[in-house]
Amino acid sequence: MQEQIFRILAGILHLGNVVLEEGNGDSSAISPRDKSLQTVSELLGIDLEDIRKWLCNRKIVSGREVFTKPMILTEAVFSRDALSKHIYAKLFDWIVTQINKCFAAKAKPYRFIGVLDIYGFETFEINSFEQFCINYANEKLQQQFNQHVFKLEQEEYVKEQIEWEFINFYDNQPCIDLIESKLGILDLLDEECRMPRGSDQSWVEKLYDKCKKWEHFSKPRLSNTSFLIAHFADKVGYECAGFLEKNRDTVSEEQINILKSSQIALVHSLFTEKEKGAPPTKVKVLPTGSKSKQMRKTVGSQFRDSLNLLMMTLNSTTPHYVRCIKPNDDKMAFTFDPTRAIQQLRACGVLETVRISAAGYPSRWTYHEFFCRYRVLCNSKDIKRNDMRLTCEKIISNMINDEDKFKFGRTKIFFRAGQVAYMEKLRADRLSACGVMIQKHVRMFLHRNRYRTMRRAALTIQKYTRGLKARRHVHHIRRTAAAIKIQAAIRGWVKRVQYKRLVYTVTQLQAHARGARARERYQHMRRVKAAIVIQKNVRKWQAVYHYKMAMGGIIILQGMVRCFLARKQLKKLKIEARSVEHQRKLNKGLENKIISLQQKLTEAKLEVGNVKTYKEEIVTLKEQLSEMKGVETQLKNSSNRVSELEAMVAKLTQEVEAERGEKMDVLSEKERAEKENRELVEKLNAENAKLTEELMTAKKQEAKKEGEELLKRKYEAEKQQMIMEYSEEKSSYQRLLKEFNRLEQKNEQMEEQMAKMMGGNSHKRTASNVSNLSGASDAPTELVRDDASEFNSIIVDDDVGYGSVRSRASEASDNSRNLESIDWGSPQKGDTSEIRIPVPEKVEDITLVLQLQNKVRELEKERRTMAKRIDQLESSSSPLDDSQHAQELIRLQELEMENAKLKDDLNRLRKSIADSEPQNNRIQEFMKQFEALQDELERRREECIQLRTVLANRAHDLRSLTQSSYGKDVDIVNEDGELAIAYQTQKQVNRQLEDELKSEKQRYREAETEYKSELDRLRRDNDRQQKLLAQNLTKGGGSQPETLLQSEIMRLTSENLNLQGQVDNLTEQLKKYKRSLKAYAKKIKESGGTGSKRSSTHGSPYGGDPPDLLDVAAPAEGEAMPVIRKKERDYMGMFEYDRRDEMQIIRVLIYELKPRVAVTFLPGLPAYILFMCIRHTDHINDDEKVRSLLNNIVNGVKRVIKKRHEDLDSTVLWLSNTLRLLHNLKQYSGDKAFQAENTVKQNEQSLKNFDLSEYRQVLSDIAVWIYNGVIKLMEEKVQPLIVPSILEHEAIAGLSGNKPGGMRGRAGSVARELESPVEPQKALDLLLKEMTQFYRTLAMFGTDPELITQVFRQIFYFICAGSLNNLLLRKDMCHWSKGMQIRYNLSHLEQWTRDMRLHEAGVTDTLAPIIQAAQLLQARKTDDDVNSICDMCDKLSVSQIIKILNLYTPADEFEERVPISFIHKIQNKLQERAEGEQAQATLLMNTKFAFPVRFPFNPSSIHLEDIELPESLNLIMLKKV
Repeated sequence: MQEQIFRILAGILHLGNVVLEEGNGDSSAISPRDKSLQTVSELLGIDLEDIRKWLCNRKIVSGREVFTKPMILTEAVFSRDALSKHIYAKLFDWIVTQINKCFAAKAKPYRFIGVLDIYGFETFEINSFEQFCINYANEKLQQQFNQHVFKLEQEEYVKEQIEWEFINFYDNQPCIDLIESKLGILDLLDEECRMPRGSDQSWVEKLYDKCKKWEHFSKPRLSNTSFLIAHFADKVGYECAGFLEKNRDTVSEEQINILKSSQIALVHSLFTEKEKGAPPTKVKVLPTGSKSKQMRKTVGSQFRDSLNLLMMTLNSTTPHYVRCIKPNDDKMAFTFDPTRAIQQLRACGVLETVRISAAGYPSRWTYHEFFCRYRVLCNSKDIKRNDMRLTCEKIISNMINDEDKFKFGRTKIFFRAGQVAYMEKLRADRLSACGVMIQKHVRMFLHRNRYRTMRRAALTIQKYTRGLKARRHVHHIRRTAAAIKIQAAIRGWVKRVQYKRLVYTVTQLQAHARGARARERYQHMRRVKAAIVIQKNVRKWQAVYHYKMAMGGIIILQGMVRCFLARKQLKKLKIEARSVEHQRKLNKGLENKIISLQQKLTEAKLEVGNVKTYKEEIVTLKEQLSEMKGVETQLKNSSNRVSELEAMVAKLTQEVEAERGEKMDVLSEKERAEKENRELVEKLNAENAKLTEELMTAKKQEAKKEGEELLKRKYEAEKQQMIMEYSEEKSSYQRLLKEFNRLEQKNEQMEEQMAKMMGGNSHKRTASNVSNLSGASDAPTELVRDDASEFNSIIVDDDVGYGSVRSRASEASDNSRNLESIDWGSPQKGDTSEIRIPVPEKVEDITLVLQLQNKVRELEKERRTMAKRIDQLESSSSPLDDSQHAQELIRLQELEMENAKLKDDLNRLRKSIADSEPQNNRIQEFMKQFEALQDELERRREECIQLRTVLANRAHDLRSLTQSSYGKDVDIVNEDGELAIAYQTQKQVNRQLEDELKSEKQRYREAETEYKSELDRLRRDNDRQQKLLAQNLTKGGGSQPETLLQSEIMRLTSENLNLQGQVDNLTEQLKKYKRSLKAYAKKIKESGGTGSKRSSTHGSPYGGDPPDLLDVAAPAEGEAMPVIRKKERDYMGMFEYDRRDEMQIIRVLIYELKPRVAVTFLPGLPAYILFMCIRHTDHINDDEKVRSLLNNIVNGVKRVIKKRHEDLDSTVLWLSNTLRLLHNLKQYSGDKAFQAENTVKQNEQSLKNFDLSEYRQVLSDIAVWIYNGVIKLMEEKVQPLIVPSILEHEAIAGLSGNKPGGMRGRAGSVARELESPVEPQKALDLLLKEMTQFYRTLAMFGTDPELITQVFRQIFYFICAGSLNNLLLRKDMCHWSKGMQIRYNLSHLEQWTRDMRLHEAGVTDTLAPIIQAAQLLQARKTDDDVNSICDMCDKLSVSQIIKILNLYTPADEFEERVPISFIHKIQNKLQERAEGEQAQATLLMNTKFAFPVRFPFNPSSIHLEDIELPESLNLIMLKKV
């Protein structure tokens, strides 16, 4: 029988593993290869094909016809699960029946004792039908428990005639009625189950409609498939999915028939008992015929009926309750979680019971029990045996004075809480005093007798023991003396024989072993050398071949991809250009385009500054790296040399031992041999010391030579690498600049096409309510004077917003600019003439010409400014030290690379100009002259470089020769006056070079004069042609000649601009060459020698000779070189420490660590060190040590943060280190979820003995606390800058006066005094500086990028909330010009996020409300714009939109106020959105709102075994293991 039960249980488990698959159409199927179904058929003894068929199909009876309908996948899964539960229920009922039969008695029971294990209250993330039934049963049982306890309490007080006030308790009957009453949850569920097309969604909608009158029922805000019930313990949300199927729980009759035909006797009997009258189970069988469906009960109905029967049984008995409380969820010994215990007590209703009991008298004693217990507290005269109540009253009156603390009943005494404990204390004190008195006398008697007995016995034992010990000692002395004599003789003979044999054997073995080892080493060296030669050639060929193949493929692929992307982008732009809606959007969002162009220009400038900063940092870091690598190489060579010397000393020691052994063979000459050995050892030691000194001297000289050579090679390699990196960065910058120009040109073309499509005679209005410069095509237009300086200043300073010159020019370029409005005859400064000429229809090219001319003038002005600055810097140059001169040399090399690149660009430009104008002889002649000058300049420059190289090589060879020949005594080199002769020769060479440079300078001056004269001639020719064209244009009247003239003007203008650009480039190139020649001249003058300093009049402008390049990277004498420890063995990545030094480690790493010191270390180094200490405690499996260390770390961090909570650097430092320690605990915890990116070594270093998940939660809580402190500090610094920088800052010139009338008086000044502690014009820059400082601080201490994004997301929300709330409370801010200013100010914040690479993380999305408020102030407010305004302001609440519209004030007399009807239309339109906008119903934004904090797991790629302790921390107590 037991085997059959196990077969059924195994079959149920395998039935759950059967995999159902989707078939063709609305059907399901089971794979024939499914082994689980075969196992089920074998275990249950049923037919395989039948169960396969009826698990996926069902039988439908319609009249006399029977249909077999396939089930869909979800129905088949429910059918399989229902069958499994049905089999299990049948087996369970059978087992219970058998047990009841065994325990059944023949006689009818009079009384019984029942044990009921009630359900526990359940609430999970997803709660379904099972949790609903369990919580329903808990509600019923809790109600019975409250009523029973309250009833017993009341009966006790009434029985004892105690005055009592009735106490109300929580009644959960409304919640029970919600579940089981008519039209309750169960009733509606059964009704939906009876519906033919009932579903979970329709049932939950009925619940929303029918049960909304109950207070305990509610609907979630963000879900339409769940509902909430307020139980006595907590509010629980239930998902409706699966309620109907679990409530039906039907099984088809075909499946039951298959089980009835089972070959297993127990299975057959389980499903045939029902016909014999067995009680019905919870699972129903779906009939195949037309039987009555009204008799079937659902699972919910059966559960409700059985629960009612249980309640009837409980009400008819005397229940007693045992509440089981789990001390913790981890099943750990001696661990108590108070929070978890309180939750269980509250869920079980124990707290309610305690409250009822505490309101009365919880402690009770009968009079006899009280007297027996507290008899010791009274005297004999107070005892009356006949009247125990009177005796107890006397006892209590002596102990308790407050009569409210106790009450006397008929048979019991009732006490308030705490009184019994007080009496127990008095009783214990009395008993303790009596016990002490008795113990004192008894112990005195016992110890006195014991002492006397022990003293007599000790004296007797000592007497006999001392005699025996003396006799044995004498006998042992005699035996020891005899044994020593015998052992001396025997051991001497044995050792002599062994030593002779050993010496012979070792000598033979050493001879053969050394010979074999030498031959083997020789063969190995030959093979290694041959293999290296082969590998070198093969690897070189492979690398060259792969490089060529890869470069060819990459170039082809890049060309194809770029062509494809260009065609795709062109097609997309053409489609967008043809779209009328796109043109409208461009017209409406013109402000955003202008601002974005300005931001791109600013971004390009900032990028150039960042590139220069990064370049300087790279130079510094690479110099440090080269120094560190040089020192590491020296240490490695030194360590190898030391090992060789140690081997040599060991070899000498072995030879000494061999000689000593040979001389000890002759016993007769022992004394002489020992004397000779001592002399030989002393001699060898002296030779060893001498060799050691020579070795140290040689090592120093060798290390010095190798260091100089290594530094030289490193310097050259780093210089070449930096030159290549600089060229790559410059090329990338040029590509970005070209891309910017292309986008700007594309934008202008799109604006021109938009103007063509939107052209007309009607008055147009932009989104900012500023009129365009448009009008009738035949209307006269005036153009202001063409002043280059003024126009340039306007473009640079005021080209922002709607009111800028660029935006107006781009909008009016098609209607207000013409060719005749340009004064071709007077392009010089100061010309203020104005011409009024009719505007032609198509003049797009003339606008482009004007823009190019303005750009040329702007660049010319900038070029002159830069030339002046360069001359000033060259004239004011001061003497530099060695390091600065080295930096200047490096920069000079970079400028040479840049010069070569510019030269190539200039050659390509020259060729393109010559090819475009082959008929122009002047240009061809000019180009030939320039090429000749260029070749001559290149030749002269190569000669200068060669001479400088020769001088440097001679100086270096001379220095190395003197050092190698004379060592430190370099002064003897100049004994015969050799240096003076060499110096005179060098001076003559320098004079010759100076003469050549002067002649070269004269030649370039003449060439420059020729170029300038040619430029002046071209300008005069250009002016003459412009005057001639202007006169012809004023006279001409025909359309065809006018068109020809316009085309000729366009051609000549473009040629003029190209020639002017070429001349400017050539002039700039000449100036660069002049500066290069000056630098070369200075270097040649300075390369005469390094022994003595020359005066500034005869030497370089720096006041002395430059240092040698090799000396730049070499460290100064006496300077401490950084120590790089050699990894001599395989470290385990942990630090060993003594527990007594634990507080010292915490003090150094946490309490005394300053941010300025921590920033010089590896980011998160304290966290790494502490974690490596934790790893050591895990390695030695010391529970107390790891607990003490972690507690001290947590307490130390808390203490430091509390002490330095106002210091942003400290809080950010420990936020970063706390998170790094948390990530390390996760990464090395051993959990597979955190080991995805670990190496094999890191996985081996995981914690083996301890699970620190609880401490991870503690560290996470601390990190959240520190994060909130950081946010608070940032908000306090940002808060006074919000209103001045966002609302009051006025950066767009010309809009400051457009304020509403009546708002410029005292109210504005008072508001500024109250709300603007910072000057508004400087507030925006201060705000951006603060944000940049925040970002640098977070990045400097290695904060995770995801956390930085969360920080600035919170700060931006605070800025948005503060500015929007202030805007809603100030009427003087609500007009269109202020909206434009606000939008422009916010664009700086958006640009800042793009500069910091934060825009992709959605940081700027938090600014959406204030941005939409600014757009609302600028938007048109007509009836046609109602829908667009509602769509635009989706982040603003209805009350905020209406408030802004009510506060809106016209900026001038040409505007009107917002009509009330328009506001009503907006309000009616927004009512639809307002129904689901309960969260945004408030007017002001909540400035205290905080986004949820998340710390994503960020594993570290740093290996623990590579971490070293900095010497500045002075952690000598830590030992790396």
